[in-house]
Amino acid sequence: MYVTDPIADMLTRIRNANVVYHESVDVPHSNVKLSIAKILKEEGYIRNYKVINDPKKPYAVVRVFLNYGPNKERVIQGLRRISKPGRRIYVGKDNLPKVMGGLGIAVISTSQGLKTDTEASQLGLGGEVVCYVW
Repeated sequence: MYVTDPIADMLTRIRNANVVYHESVDVPHSNVKLSIAKILKEEGYIRNYKVINDPKKPYAVVRVFLNYGPNKERVIQGLRRISKPGRRIYVGKDNLPKVMGGLGIAVISTSQGLKTDTEASQLGLGGEVVCYVW
């Protein structure tokens, strides 16, 4: 199956699994998706992630383990893809977005890799706004 926007596909899979309280979700592997999973783990939105190479499948998958609160509250309230293949959104170092008044994070694709909005601000970097997570 050919996917036009693999990052949007990953975010949709996580969003759908989160809605029905799944423990984990599998996403086809790529380095960008791995970087997004790393950021989500560092920020506490997911418990963990793991790359699984199954010889029966033609490609590796990234298994994302979702995180919930003690009373099954969703840690991820929302995920939104911002820059899309048809319309790229770029920001400079002075115009980095604040998600939900600073309660969420924006994932920015910079020249030094994927960074959160606060990391990009500290490093003085701008770039493409990949997604918002809150």
